[in-house]
Amino acid sequence: MEVEIWGLEFVCDLVHEIWELVRTIVVAPLRSASVVCSYRETCMKAVVFERFGNPEEVLQVRDVPAPPEPGPGEVRVRMLASPVNPSDLMYVRGVYGKQPALPATPGFEGVGVVEATGSGLLAWRVRGKRVAVLNRATGNWREQVVVPARQAIPVPADLPDEQAAAFFVNPASALVMTRYVLRVPAGAWLLQTAAGSALGRMVIRLGKHYGFRTLNVVRRREQAEELMRLGGTTVVCTADELLVDRVRTLTGQGVPCAIDAVGGATGSDVVQCLAPGGRLLLYGTLSFEPIQFDPRVLMVGQRKIEGFWLTPWAAQQNVLTMLGLFRRLGKLFRAGVVTSEFGATYPLEQVQDAVRHAAQPGRQGKVLLRIQPR
Repeated sequence: MEVEIWGLEFVCDLVHEIWELVRTIVVAPLRSASVVCSYRETCMKAVVFERFGNPEEVLQVRDVPAPPEPGPGEVRVRMLASPVNPSDLMYVRGVYGKQPALPATPGFEGVGVVEATGSGLLAWRVRGKRVAVLNRATGNWREQVVVPARQAIPVPADLPDEQAAAFFVNPASALVMTRYVLRVPAGAWLLQTAAGSALGRMVIRLGKHYGFRTLNVVRRREQAEELMRLGGTTVVCTADELLVDRVRTLTGQGVPCAIDAVGGATGSDVVQCLAPGGRLLLYGTLSFEPIQFDPRVLMVGQRKIEGFWLTPWAAQQNVLTMLGLFRRLGKLFRAGVVTSEFGATYPLEQVQDAVRHAAQPGRQGKVLLRIQPR
């Protein structure tokens, strides 16, 4: 009997050693590639894609390993909600900035509650607080994230979850482009394409708030009246108007400032709309087509075309500038200037429905993913 028990123990030990060898050589790499959570690990739900493509087709909700305990200067956040932004869809398609290593999880921004912190003052000050989470590394469409504490921004207690989830990308981009980069003076014209987008509507409200005039470019006539009611100074519909001619009629020499999210033929026309000394910021490529123009347009009139991407801009700013930006955004949120309009909310498990809805042209309001209850 003792021999039989010893033999059984030997076989068990041998099987265990073989399993550990297989797990190290085969299973671990496969788990990394397919993001599968083993029975020995604490698991959580996350949206994952293993190849670039149509978000509706490539996104899956899976059980994945929960993140490790936060290290020095880090916090662990239980995610509550995250918006579906155009940048998220472009990220999944593989056409947004730098492509991630696969598998990956989308969601550049969101809101959650800090449940654990590593060492450091920045981490300590947000412990237990509801925060807006900026996350380009691991993505926010998951139940838990670990991020540097500086990327967890405390939000006002009276700010609803959906507004806190969309606290940064669109509001900060709209504010930074108009007030920090272009510094549009009161009374001056700012031309913007994609004016009916969430960011475009914020720019209109910022114009009302700070006193600059907005010349809003849209593709559909039905958007014109709505944007005028919102506070737009004027609207140009490219479906039945020539943009360059209309701008010359309205302004004389053209506009001193412009922002373009479209590119292609529309963006090319915007170049022609610049006044001498005018500046154009390019912040999107919705048409996926290049801008074309005669270089002499820039040379003769000393006009400038610049690219704008919020992430590298923020990385170049000092702490005081960023803290000032966050405070300013908080005040503008309370005043209703940079709030987002939401048209639908989906649970994480229905991410395919959420991204399908978000990709619809002419949809009313943003789409929100509700990840967990408070």
